[in-house]
Amino acid sequence: MSIQTTNPATNKVLKSFDEMTDEQVDTAVTKSNSTFKEWKQTSYKERATLIHKVAKLMREQKTKLAELITLEMGKIISQSESEIDLSANILEYYADNAETFLADKKLNPDSGEAFVRSSPIGVLFGVMPWNFPFYQVVRFAAPNIMVGNTILLKHASIVPQCAIAIEKLFQEAGAPDGLYTNLMISGKRSTALVDDVRIKGVSLTGSEGAGASMAAAAGKNLKRSVLELGGSDSFIVLEDADIDKAVEMAIIGRMNNNGQSCVASKRFIAVEATADEFLEKFTAAISSLKVGDPMDTKTQVGPLSSEQALKDLLDQVTRFEKAGAKVATGGKRALEQGAYMQPTLLTNLKRGEPTFYEELFGPVASFYKVKDEQEAIDLANDSPFGLGGSIYTKDIERAIKIADQIDSGMVFINQPTASQPDLPFGGTKRSGYGRELAEQGIHEFVNKKLIRVS
Repeated sequence: MSIQTTNPATNKVLKSFDEMTDEQVDTAVTKSNSTFKEWKQTSYKERATLIHKVAKLMREQKTKLAELITLEMGKIISQSESEIDLSANILEYYADNAETFLADKKLNPDSGEAFVRSSPIGVLFGVMPWNFPFYQVVRFAAPNIMVGNTILLKHASIVPQCAIAIEKLFQEAGAPDGLYTNLMISGKRSTALVDDVRIKGVSLTGSEGAGASMAAAAGKNLKRSVLELGGSDSFIVLEDADIDKAVEMAIIGRMNNNGQSCVASKRFIAVEATADEFLEKFTAAISSLKVGDPMDTKTQVGPLSSEQALKDLLDQVTRFEKAGAKVATGGKRALEQGAYMQPTLLTNLKRGEPTFYEELFGPVASFYKVKDEQEAIDLANDSPFGLGGSIYTKDIERAIKIADQIDSGMVFINQPTASQPDLPFGGTKRSGYGRELAEQGIHEFVNKKLIRVS
């Protein structure tokens, strides 16, 4: 069986790769397990030296790696370059801070002495998505390699060249064989791999269905897991917001990565005092976006990741319309060739309709007018997801009080949900559990060992 990579800008197959056999996968797990026994004995300095080398190589090869992202999944080239920069930043962040984050924690028992020591747990299995082919991998791999764990990585099947490139970066940096291993296998084989007793923890970023399957497998085997799943982030505009700035942030929040982000702003909620002005300006801004070749620096919205993703999104919009939604702008395929969707805005969506609770994964926004702040909060929380969200107002204290009432893992004020190395990332409800990035992200797959001196 082969794994294909297709350019979504042209829908032409670029390359095919053979899937690994069961024997090859077993050999990889065996090697990763044996390497762990050696890697866990290395110092933080040795680990940091390697991770810094990977970051350096990534920066040196930024142009080539960014083009690979754009070629395989359609991200516009400037954003692909930014993803490589962010990935290198994450590598350097953990190389520089892991030792401090994992330092012994002294306790104060009634008598004697005690402390908690952080220890690696073994081979970790990561299942990562296509929408951020380098960033998603690095935020899982970097902290855990610094802990002393080893990594087996099954990447999304539509970005096999990105997957191979990441493994090569580790090899070029001088990583021991088995420290970071790319598994060229289908998604169907991932869950079964969790049964392997040599694998001690699992991290998945992807769909609800994939997350539920992986969590069930991890639970059955009593293994730790971290899940980062879907999102339907709210974008709340209050009456005192700077509307022009809010519209600017709305375009960034919704259209980044061609709208294919779990933390994209997806549900735009404006109180009635400012709703009409925001809607008029937001509609005009969406309508003016330039759709085209993602390699062209003038392009603002590129293709979806695949022709199937486009078909699924078009079908979703049709179902939303049948449920009463209105298309304010867009709503159709864009361009004759490639998986392009017109930037789209939906209005008149009805709470209670099954479509209301779906995640729209692409350049499609939904708009809601509400009476007041409390109705905005209620609407924001009326979702099975709880990943991120944002609030727009000049009154920061008010925004913080509202943020306290939003059921999500992250709330940003006056900017869309974003990611950086030193901020924890993760959600609640059906958006998953656990945290990545920042200090919190390094403690998910660590044995907190108590050492007591009587």
